[in-house]
Amino acid sequence: MDRALFEKFRNFVTRKRVRFTLLSLALLLSGFALYLDITVRAQFEGKRWAMPARVYARPLELYPGMKLRPEQLTMELAMLDYHVAADPQDPGSYRRRGDEFTMVTRPFTFWDEAQATLPLQADFDGGHLSTLTNRATGKPVTLARLDPVPIGGIYPAHNEDRVLVKFDEIPPHLVKGLVAIEDRQFYAHHGFSARGTARALVSILSGGGVQGGSTLTQQLVKNFFLTPERTLRRKFTEVMMSMLLELHYSKDEILEAYANEIYLGQDGNRAIHGLGLASHFYFDRPLSRLDLPQAALLVGLVKGPSHYDPRRHPARALARRNLVLQEMRKIDFVTQAQYVVARASPLGVAEKAPEGTSPYPAFIELVHRQLRRDYREEDLRSEGLQIFTTLDPLVQTSAERALTSRLTQLEKDRRIPPKALEGAVVVSHSQNGEVQALVGGRDTRFEGFNRALDAARPVGSLMKPVIYLTALEQPDSYTLATLLDDSPLVWRERGTSDWEPQNYDKEFHGQIPLRIALANSNNVSTARLGLALGVRRIMDNARRLGVERDLNAYASSLLGADSLSPLEVTQMYQTFASGGFLVPLRAIREVLMADGQPLQRYPLSVEQVIEPGPAYLVTHGLQAVVREGTADALKKYLSPDLHLAGKTGTTNDLRDSWFAGYTGDRLAVVWIGRDDNQPVNMTGAGGAMTVWGEMMARLDPDPLVPPTPENIEWSWIDSATGLRADGNCQGAVELPFIRGSAPMETAPCAAHSPARSLKNWFERLFE
Repeated sequence: MDRALFEKFRNFVTRKRVRFTLLSLALLLSGFALYLDITVRAQFEGKRWAMPARVYARPLELYPGMKLRPEQLTMELAMLDYHVAADPQDPGSYRRRGDEFTMVTRPFTFWDEAQATLPLQADFDGGHLSTLTNRATGKPVTLARLDPVPIGGIYPAHNEDRVLVKFDEIPPHLVKGLVAIEDRQFYAHHGFSARGTARALVSILSGGGVQGGSTLTQQLVKNFFLTPERTLRRKFTEVMMSMLLELHYSKDEILEAYANEIYLGQDGNRAIHGLGLASHFYFDRPLSRLDLPQAALLVGLVKGPSHYDPRRHPARALARRNLVLQEMRKIDFVTQAQYVVARASPLGVAEKAPEGTSPYPAFIELVHRQLRRDYREEDLRSEGLQIFTTLDPLVQTSAERALTSRLTQLEKDRRIPPKALEGAVVVSHSQNGEVQALVGGRDTRFEGFNRALDAARPVGSLMKPVIYLTALEQPDSYTLATLLDDSPLVWRERGTSDWEPQNYDKEFHGQIPLRIALANSNNVSTARLGLALGVRRIMDNARRLGVERDLNAYASSLLGADSLSPLEVTQMYQTFASGGFLVPLRAIREVLMADGQPLQRYPLSVEQVIEPGPAYLVTHGLQAVVREGTADALKKYLSPDLHLAGKTGTTNDLRDSWFAGYTGDRLAVVWIGRDDNQPVNMTGAGGAMTVWGEMMARLDPDPLVPPTPENIEWSWIDSATGLRADGNCQGAVELPFIRGSAPMETAPCAAHSPARSLKNWFERLFE
């Protein structure tokens, strides 16, 4: 083959190879573009963001006659971030003058209805709301609900949070600011800036990485679709996707997505995304209400939320905001007059930023666990559900303050190292089982170990009421007056060492009435009673009361050797407080979809598991604990006229201090101990009960006056013998009995009580 023919053949092959290469590149590019096109449309038109579940406290319902102190309403309004105004006109504003409140409520969509804003006047008389009036009409209002306090959320794994806004909710001056400072050609280009992209390519080729050159559309693509890597391939993909985005969607749609995606700050471990949430985070107001200087500040934060954080670096933030205003003025987006006024304005940032993802992490954890019974974890973290809970912020605040202050004082008084003591508190409504407060430790904002839910500790004497219930359910054999044997006991059981329970005072008391054994928490007589009844039977009764955990059937279990969490103890005592009805504790009332449509309601569930008579007798016995037994020191905090019921609990070596008690409206359980399980050297009365008393004193509880069952009758009993007695005899006490169970034999009257005789004379006189 001559040389000319060879060159012609080689050129032919080269042209074919080039054409094939170009064709392959074209096909590859087309396929890549098609893939990107499908990706852009699928993600942009689908669910764009994982929206966290929003969690709310109970709404405060105002009505004439309700028990509420003016200071409590002031506290509630402060937690709702209502602002003080001389003449309240805007939603979320109020004025207080002594016992008179003027306020304008915020609109809110509840489970049952959407409530419009309402101008109210509320007048107080002592500790009650006396009148409630619509200021616009002058007519009385029978019921008004304040919007509920937001208490946190259940966030996506990456802890992003946002409040979605539509394009028409974005103030025009904010849109103008974004365009002026971030992308002046936004409404003219087709997704990318040729000049900016060229600068970025030069920077890459010179080894500097991708620098700048991004339009608003490219910024959206970069944040919404791509990883943060800085490479030529990623920049090419970014430009392609930006062009495709502009091809399919309008500028307003792109800007709306940008407004909801952009990162604008950090709140603890929660990332603040989008202009909607940032408006609340920085200014405590919805985006639509931002004025020009506030809008300019948000725009300025886009460049560097941390660097220009207005709370930490106000001077930097002010300079950046003014630069945004200056750029807006240059292109006549604002007038000279608007520019001058805005530039002279302060930053206007709300003084207090939210505290992490929730101010009540222990309660949020309880809500989360109860929700997981009905919802997938993915849905809780992405569907934007609205969760309405039972938390009462006023009760929660009282519980937190009582626990933290008392732990500090107890450490000081007992020379315990600072921060060594820990504690937990659970408060529920005594009738419906709604959890009103839950404190998981002395650091109430800590999101780690939740002692209220997970600290299973020996309960000590808190188990004793279950034994006495088991006995009192047999009225033919046991009553409150039955004498129990409190003599030394040695219990021998195969496979275990001998068990010799001791009373706290290290003494034995012979024959003592059942009610006194309960009131004074005598160990030996209680253990003898439990052994006679059967340990397994008593543990089964604990399960009947609501304890789901498997309990041991050892003799020591009678005195609380088994471990329960404070929440489990609360569930057990809830059945006593409700008069024998098993009412499952619940932290959730309703769940709504993100758009406000009702999804699920958590109704009250009630099952009678104890007959009214024995339940009434146990409560009477627990009232004696407070009146004359181990909890009589509660009178330092609360009036005896409240007739409180409660039980102290102390474990071996004084490692755990417990108190469970209930009033007419609330049940609360308090635990104090150490995480390292070292002794705290305090009884239930000396530790946990002081927290309970201080907390309840803040809450002004209702008296405990349980209804008397039809089969209950009263008889005077001689304390020493347990026999029927003359009511005028000294040492006689009037006790309730299930009909037919009171002793028939009468004790001789050793002496008369002048005080009781006078009391009986007055009762007969006014009958």
